[in-house]
Amino acid sequence: MIYQKGEILVRRLSENDKHLLIKWLSDPMVLQFYEGRDRPHDLEMVDKHFYDRKSQDVIGCIIEHRGIPIGYIQYYPLDAETKIKYGYAVGSEIIYGTDQFIGDVNYWNKGLGKLIVSSMIDYLTTQKKAMRVVMDPQTWNKRAIACYEKCNLKKIKLLPKHELHEGEYRDAWLMEYTHPKETDTL
Repeated sequence: MIYQKGEILVRRLSENDKHLLIKWLSDPMVLQFYEGRDRPHDLEMVDKHFYDRKSQDVIGCIIEHRGIPIGYIQYYPLDAETKIKYGYAVGSEIIYGTDQFIGDVNYWNKGLGKLIVSSMIDYLTTQKKAMRVVMDPQTWNKRAIACYEKCNLKKIKLLPKHELHEGEYRDAWLMEYTHPKETDTL
């Protein structure tokens, strides 16, 4: 287990979770927002994208609500190349990125996204000592952006043609949560 907050439990991804990722990432409703409807995942794709990682710094997790697996979240420290791309100084500042989706559409629009994101931010700032947590939703994904803003992330930079989604490169927002201790020293 990574952490538990209320009815949400976040645990490390296991081999037994492959079927969940295949199911969720074969649903066109989920794919519309994560990976793209032109990229339904089979076992080979799930292995490649979630298990055969070159970087062991990316920690993949399953999100459970009341013991039922409902989604996926991953977190990772930003490497030097990504820090430069996003406009941060390369140095000792600890910055984490996250990506997530609720894969069971029966759990959409219930306020769980805010709980999931805010609890991950809390985990990263308290346990991993992150000074900043960043996400990069595509600009058209109004629902994700609204959720992140409710979790005190702010749009700080437009990332043009940032991500390939459904056959075209899409713009994204770099959104940032800055730990209050960090803002006290500015």
